[in-house]
Amino acid sequence: MDENILFITAKEGGDRIDALLACNIEGLSRSAAQKLIENGAVTMGGAKIKKNYKCSAGDSFEVIMPELSEHHPFPENIPLDIVYEDDDLLVINKPRGMVVHQAPGHYEGTLVNALLYHCNGKLSTIGGEDRPGIVHRIDKDTSGLIIAAKNDFAHEKLSAQLADHSLSRTYEAVVRGNMKENSGMVDKPIGRHPVDRKRMAVTDIHSRPAVTYWELIANYKGYSHIRCRLKTGRTHQIRVHMASLNHPLLGDYTYGSPSPEKGLEGQCLHARELRFVHPRSGELVELQCPLPQYFNDVLSKLGPQL
Repeated sequence: MDENILFITAKEGGDRIDALLACNIEGLSRSAAQKLIENGAVTMGGAKIKKNYKCSAGDSFEVIMPELSEHHPFPENIPLDIVYEDDDLLVINKPRGMVVHQAPGHYEGTLVNALLYHCNGKLSTIGGEDRPGIVHRIDKDTSGLIIAAKNDFAHEKLSAQLADHSLSRTYEAVVRGNMKENSGMVDKPIGRHPVDRKRMAVTDIHSRPAVTYWELIANYKGYSHIRCRLKTGRTHQIRVHMASLNHPLLGDYTYGSPSPEKGLEGQCLHARELRFVHPRSGELVELQCPLPQYFNDVLSKLGPQL
């Protein structure tokens, strides 16, 4: 079997090895990282380590993972919270923790696996064999609305709306610190981090334009509840933009705190609203979903509004 070898270095000390791997390998959960460690796929200086190993700054690890191409998505009977569905598309309220499509360490339990079962394999093919039906994606720990296309006609029409920014996506998030203004816009280009290729960054090098509009919903002691609307849809856009304002998302390991906050592991971000033109009828479709329980639990822990 071909192997995919990754090299991960701890920049700071104190983190467990499973948390370090989950932060640095896209789509890898802590439980999946623990399985890799238990299977001997993670070594330091050629020696196997324990899953509760506490990293020191400068520790370098070798991680061996199977190639993604050897795994093809298959139907799984996984319940879906379907907000809208017709013969051309469906919109799902994705739960936090679900990976959209296959990624290292996640070859089952993804949204694609669930879609293949629900749609009996009748999904668009534009995204390729590993991403059938996927028009756009949201991160594993981001919850909320995501569109899937059942045929190539719908996929092409929806992709065109993404490209010309007429497909509107609105998110809610909790960020660290108090916003001093009621609203604002972040217009900063985003590209790959020049050193850490698993992260994105505000940069002028090999980047693309990125614009995020935000507005304040409520301030709490040390935190703010905000609403964000994307004009563009770059990888990790809201997370990178808010971190660039020194207001990283609560729970965001990659761009904010290296440890859990308010009992939350992973960013507090929910895709709450979608608006697009139906690819066949031409009618405007506007959809919303409520804040999930984890998000409401976080708000309750923040105390009274200021």
